[in-house]
Amino acid sequence: MLGMSAAAIASLVAVVIVVGISMINEDLNVGILAIAFGIAVGALFTDLSAVKIMAAWPLDLFMILTGVTFMFGIATTNGTMEKLTGKAIRLAKGNTALIPLIIFLLITVITTIGPGNIATVALMAPVVMAIAARINMSAFLMTLLIVGAANGAAFSPIAPTGIISTSFIVKMAPQLAALGQPISDVNLLAWKIHLNSEIAQIIGNVAGFLILGGWAWVRNQRHSNLTIDDIAPKTEPFDNKQVLTLVSIGVLVLLVILPSLAVTKNLFSPTIMNLIGTGKATNVGAVAFLLSAVLLIANAGDSKAAVKSMPWSVIIMVGGMGILIDVMDKAGGLKALVGMIAAVSNQTTVTGVLGFVTGVISAYSSSSGVVMPMFLPLVPGLIEQLHGGSAVSMISSINVGSHMVDTSPLSLFGAICIACADEKEDKNRLFRNLLIWGFSMSVVGAILCYIFFGFLGL
Repeated sequence: MLGMSAAAIASLVAVVIVVGISMINEDLNVGILAIAFGIAVGALFTDLSAVKIMAAWPLDLFMILTGVTFMFGIATTNGTMEKLTGKAIRLAKGNTALIPLIIFLLITVITTIGPGNIATVALMAPVVMAIAARINMSAFLMTLLIVGAANGAAFSPIAPTGIISTSFIVKMAPQLAALGQPISDVNLLAWKIHLNSEIAQIIGNVAGFLILGGWAWVRNQRHSNLTIDDIAPKTEPFDNKQVLTLVSIGVLVLLVILPSLAVTKNLFSPTIMNLIGTGKATNVGAVAFLLSAVLLIANAGDSKAAVKSMPWSVIIMVGGMGILIDVMDKAGGLKALVGMIAAVSNQTTVTGVLGFVTGVISAYSSSSGVVMPMFLPLVPGLIEQLHGGSAVSMISSINVGSHMVDTSPLSLFGAICIACADEKEDKNRLFRNLLIWGFSMSVVGAILCYIFFGFLGL
């Protein structure tokens, strides 16, 4: 604390308290507390008015998250995603050994195209855990598949967690440019970070699945007498509303990807680009609102049910933490926190440090709602204090480190999987195994971040 101003100290203490509460009480939305602490610290220590402090609410991010999660709320509540899941699993036919691969790929695809990791795990866990019991696979192994696939794909630029990451990249872009790391294409960078996350999660969780019994289970399936009807009942064909929903999802994906590709971007006139984004790039929230309106007018969804299904808790946490971190920046606390991390790091090892610290905190707290908003703004300062380093590597380390531990039963995903596990499972043992695995991932995540993003510079 030596040499720090009172304002910087107060802001750091406020963040520590808020993060600490988030690690102890999962039922309390710390986004509200973050706003309150931001107002108190800003008014008492930095002479900022409450109105100016609340103006730091990330409105662009809020609108994008609202649009995307509302559209996929429609897709979930009208039965489209559930029916898609059933039909995909039946692709295994009589080969039960293919089911883990199909489940992993299905969760990856669903998460990538927009619902995100939270919605996908909530949607898939009850179905997939029931299947695990039917095919005699342990709930522990299935949890590794579910969470690994969902978190690997979570940083898709179309998905909520990826949107959060990208919004911070856009906000940091001027600072990074001033440090000699200009971002020429945010969309391409976002997809690269998405790929980095996939690599780390596949190595961590899929390797764990295979080593801890998954490969033995696959080999034993040559003796299985199960039929696909025993595993996943036949589903009805998609109705007209669900077909329209699937078409809308396809349009959303295409309108995000095609305008960013050199071979197709000239197909979009300035008028169309103004309609779907900024005139130069697609805004996934704007496209989602337009497509949601089409679905509602066509009576393909229930707006009240869709609103209720949206992850309001995470949205409020991200916004509230954004306000507190903005106050922390103005108060000098952000610079002080950067100095602490830089003191124990260099340009290469900082990736491992970030992966470990974010992993330990995320084991108790919200990865996307608390940890990412707290650590991503540190990147420009770390590059400055370390006299170099890769912004992409640091961002990837924060994102991966904060999500590698989510199999912990103290996190939302681990808890959902335990709740959905079959009654014949020993849930106390499952809790203990997931707790050990989740905490070990803070170390494994740090090592992976150091190797891939620090040493190899991916």
